[in-house]
Amino acid sequence: MRRPRTSERGQASLEYVLTASAVILPLTFAIIFTAQLLWVWHSVVEYTREGGRYATTHCWQGDGENVATYMKTHVPLMVDLDQFQNGEALIEVKYFSRDAVSGQLVDFSCEGGDCSTTCVPDAVSVRITNYEFRKFVSYLGLPAVKIPDFYTILPMESVGCDPDDPSQGCLP
Repeated sequence: MRRPRTSERGQASLEYVLTASAVILPLTFAIIFTAQLLWVWHSVVEYTREGGRYATTHCWQGDGENVATYMKTHVPLMVDLDQFQNGEALIEVKYFSRDAVSGQLVDFSCEGGDCSTTCVPDAVSVRITNYEFRKFVSYLGLPAVKIPDFYTILPMESVGCDPDDPSQGCLP
């Protein structure tokens, strides 16, 4: 005996649409958001390290403007690079010398002037602050994700100075 057909046509399609809209679509967006956030995170970490490497091989300037200028003109390709170029994300450069008694790093200062062979610090710190991940979340109407500060401290290397010829100065 055959059962009469009821109006169950389209039930599978409706179930798929409900499943896709409630599970698959949000899961896909979460994966895309996480991948983009990790990509940007890695880019900013490497960007901070690159600024530190530049600072260790170029001369000391009290305000660190030479390093900040280099970093603003060499931002890696990423979704929010305009934050670095426009100054919304801050780049801080600090130089240190080692205290002879305690061995601790203390703020560096020198009366010899910027880019002088007499003013060579022992270490440099480059810090990125105030960076927010905005691109993907702005499409969804969500607030920006505040990324924690990134920083690196590196020992000074050549400082761009030629020790054999101090009259040449150092690389800015």
